[in-house]
Amino acid sequence: MKNIHPVDLKAIARRAMEKYGFDPQFPKSVVQEVNALKERIVLTDQNEIKDLRSLLWSSIDNYDSMDLDQLEYCERCQSGEIQVNVAIADVDRYVPKQSQTDQHAAHNGTSVYTGIETFPMLPDKLSKGISSLLPSQDRMAVVIEYAVLQDGSFHHGDVYRALICNKAKLVYEEIGDWLEGISPIPHIVKEIPGLEQQLLLQNEASQLLRKHRREQGALELDTIEAQPVVENGLVKDLVLQKKNLARCLIEEFMVAANGTMVTHLGNAEIPMIQRVVRTPKNWDGIVRTAATYGEILPSQPDAKALTKFLIRQKEADPERFPDLSLTVVKLLGPGEYMLLEPNTPPTGHFSLAVIDYTHATAPNRRYVDVINQRLIKSVLNREKSPYIIEELIDLSAWLTDREKSSKKVQRFMRKAAAAVLLHNQIGKSFEALVTGASEKGTYVRLIKPPAEGRVMRGERGLSVGQKIRVRLLKTDPFNGYIDFERIG
Repeated sequence: MKNIHPVDLKAIARRAMEKYGFDPQFPKSVVQEVNALKERIVLTDQNEIKDLRSLLWSSIDNYDSMDLDQLEYCERCQSGEIQVNVAIADVDRYVPKQSQTDQHAAHNGTSVYTGIETFPMLPDKLSKGISSLLPSQDRMAVVIEYAVLQDGSFHHGDVYRALICNKAKLVYEEIGDWLEGISPIPHIVKEIPGLEQQLLLQNEASQLLRKHRREQGALELDTIEAQPVVENGLVKDLVLQKKNLARCLIEEFMVAANGTMVTHLGNAEIPMIQRVVRTPKNWDGIVRTAATYGEILPSQPDAKALTKFLIRQKEADPERFPDLSLTVVKLLGPGEYMLLEPNTPPTGHFSLAVIDYTHATAPNRRYVDVINQRLIKSVLNREKSPYIIEELIDLSAWLTDREKSSKKVQRFMRKAAAAVLLHNQIGKSFEALVTGASEKGTYVRLIKPPAEGRVMRGERGLSVGQKIRVRLLKTDPFNGYIDFERIG
């Protein structure tokens, strides 16, 4: 497929960033500040920093990711428990509070990955350099420990500062395919002594954690997020990011690590920021949705019942399951950040089926994680909290807004890229699934490529989940529009 008229998607991405309140470029003051930084590994005056460089740490991320936030290492205890160690990049070490770099990071709040261009929260020299847990580099980190029991529950362990070294930068798809028996063991895993056994132990721990959370009501959701494949500035395809055992491993380890962080901050009795998904306000809408599938859910919110319904639907109709997932996500409501004061009950995270939860494992990419890192370091250093309650309240609201806005940018750019991909296929027909039908409009997702658009003609009588054929009428990448008509 070729694009007839070249479209500058990077320019569109920058305009989208500005439209939703982001600063897509680093000010000169930030660039100068970061360029003056040097790596600092000093242990002489830090008696409580452990030297853990000898452990077989590894990272799992996307193939092109260089902003590495966390490493993992496991050991089996004599009791049968599996001790998990998660090392988090010490970003605060290089980004002091109220520095120019810190203020810019606080304003944007997050790195924004558009698939066309990445807009990092921190300059590359930091996020892809001296604060990244790159292979074969000695790095300072905050290590979070917990022990996974055979029933999948876990005991919170210690949190401390350490010197670590990444022994292997691994890729989600390669490790996932190997763990699932789809492909042979990756060369890098075979090459490093002990890494195969280490990853199998990590997978065992993650599957125990996953099984336990599902039993507690963690939701099985699988929304579609098609990423553009771009070569030489041209959109060649849209590909779906599939969930696999490697992605599940990192997800489970981070959920448990974040819970451990909340426990430690709570024990220290200092205010913190929690990550919450409240009990669904539109549970009635979820009940009605389940009824269209012939299922009856309780009248009151019940995560376990919803999980069982979703698992059954995923097995029965995997093709339509992403659209059901998206419907449920919308009805659940968005996640948000909230102040959690000492000795007050947390709000909890309905979708993850956990009570104690925050974001503290990706400080190169999310600003709230930098905040929580500063909080835990103040505890470890026996210092006063660097934030007062009023600051945390304001930051919670602002960072919730920044996250919502980043998702709007990402959604818009997926539509813009899809419009470019389909630009020279006006008049062609496609198979599609109806993903939305209301007074606001009727929308479909093509089976291949997985592009989304609006049905402008022949939309009467269509219902969500229905498979139809549509003809492409118009594309507009500058506004993210793709228009179809129903045929047949």
